[in-house]
Parts: sequence; structure tokens; C-alpha cells
Amino acid sequence: MNQPAYHPARYDAAAVDVHRPVSLAPAPAAPPVPVQPGGIPSVASVVLPDGRVVTGYAINPAQPEPLAAKPVVSRTAVNVALGGVAFLAVCGGLILLTSFIATLTAFITQLITLAAVIFGGWIAVQIFSANGHQGGTTVNIRKAVIKRNKFYS
Repeated sequence: MNQPAYHPARYDAAAVDVHRPVSLAPAPAAPPVPVQPGGIPSVASVVLPDGRVVTGYAINPAQPEPLAAKPVVSRTAVNVALGGVAFLAVCGGLILLTSFIATLTAFITQLITLAAVIFGGWIAVQIFSANGHQGGTTVNIRKAVIKRNKFYS
């Protein structure tokens, strides 16, 4: 109700901007791509029993890729065989190493035993020989009397 009435004289025509589309220059056409003569499939037409004609492209059956010559023995079998040979070689080396260590241990044990026997025999000879007291003094006490912490012989 209290809205101002529209008066066309109030609006200045210069204040309105009009935008018109500008035509663009046409894009240059792409050069035609040459087509191989065998690249376009042939068109085949089939007449159905009721008289209709169906036209379409002929589908050539897919040709399988030529098979590469397979080796007589597969690579997997060769790799497994080589792995087995390597494993056997390692096991043989470990058996030899174990045998060497056991032999060396037995030899060292025999050397220690021999040294103990020789050293023990030398000690026994020193203890039980008759010539063991050549440089010492022998004291024979037959009857001793001890009075007031003094020794009388």
C-alpha cells in the first residue's frame, strides 16, 4: 500500500548496460585422418524369411594369438631342482662341519686327559719315592716331658 508507484521516467536509459553475445571465429577443422583400406569392416545384408532385410557389419571371428613354443621343462621345475641341489650341498657341508667339530672336541679331550695322567703320575712319583726326604731333617720324639710350658727331652 505504501509502495511508490512505478514511473518509467525515473529510470535513466544510460544506466542500463546491455550485453550482447559476440560471435567467435569458427575453430579450424581438424585435418582428415587417412583410413586404412582394411580398417572399415564390410557391410553384410541378410534377408529374413518374412522378407525383411537386416543390414550390419560382418563380425570376423577373433584369431587366437600364435602360441610361443613352450620349453620341454618348465622354469619352475628347473628352479625347484636347483634349489634342491643347493640344499643338499649345504646339508653335506654342515654334516662335514659337524663331524670336524666332534673330532676336534674328542682330540682336545684326549690331550687334556693325557696331560692330567702325566702330571698326576709325576706328582705321585714325587710323593711316594724313597729319595723324597734327602735334604730334610728327621726328628724322632720318643719320650717328651712338658712342664710349665717348657719342653724337656
